[in-house]
Amino acid sequence: MKKRQWLRRLLAAGLATALAGPTPAQDIPRKTLTLVVGFAAGGAADTAARIVAKKLGENLGQTVVIDNRAGAGGNIAHQFVASAPPDGSVILLGSIGPLAIAPHLMKLGYDPQRDLAPLTLGMGFPNLLVVHAGVGVKTLAEYIALARKKPGSLDFASTGAGSASHLAGELLNVRAGIETVHIPYKGGAPALQDLLGGRVASYYSTPSTSQPFIDTGKLIALASTGPTRSDAHPNLPTIAESGYPGFSATNWYAFVAPGKTPAPLLERWNAELVKVLNAPEVRAELNKHGLTPQPGSRDELARFIAAESATWGKVIRERKISAE
Repeated sequence: MKKRQWLRRLLAAGLATALAGPTPAQDIPRKTLTLVVGFAAGGAADTAARIVAKKLGENLGQTVVIDNRAGAGGNIAHQFVASAPPDGSVILLGSIGPLAIAPHLMKLGYDPQRDLAPLTLGMGFPNLLVVHAGVGVKTLAEYIALARKKPGSLDFASTGAGSASHLAGELLNVRAGIETVHIPYKGGAPALQDLLGGRVASYYSTPSTSQPFIDTGKLIALASTGPTRSDAHPNLPTIAESGYPGFSATNWYAFVAPGKTPAPLLERWNAELVKVLNAPEVRAELNKHGLTPQPGSRDELARFIAAESATWGKVIRERKISAE
């Protein structure tokens, strides 16, 4: 008797499950969506975000607005999204600085690993060490020679303390035994403006930001910070091949969401973003700005951020680099 009752209950449960069907995936809210960027309008992060937002809006049939929250090397935007409602309406184009570098340099008002949920790696690229034409150097060797001749007389711009451009400059200081002075800005656009005006000597710039001015001769590109030469600049040597083997300070952007966003919603965002980043027209547009799309799974991004954090944390400790 007990066996018959157990079988009847088992069959009833199976029938109920079959009628209910699979658990529906959580959908992205049907309202205006916000893509937050941690840097000022006009820089590489802003450019990348606008390219993605346009296609994302077309695919979803929704409005996607860009919210530029510049400052503190991108940390202001990251903290904003970390405390945003986890309903899927707000996501962030995060960057290497706040996600993998800043936690080793300063006390943050949020925990990147706990308060921000990975969606997908966005795009990667090397920075270019560029100088104002008035500095009078045309090669990395000449730049380093000038810095050694006049310690502290050369300065370099970055997109903020703890950013990839900041750390690239500090790493070259250590590797080359020079003393160039770090000048932080609230993004690529204001840094470039002061560089073009001759108010700062050099800048570890994103390719898209500086390329038009390299073409006109207003800026001189000295070297790339990547481990190998980039396809966009095949004739530009890397710092690594210019006498500093192993030098690598690549930049990257990644999409993240508030940490408490439900997993099904995070997976839906991953699917939509990967679809956008794999679209031929989006890839072509990003490539035109020197950005290489690198979409992947949420787990892949989590592992990537952890590896980058470990790498730069070790460099920061060994080189005794501190935030300003």
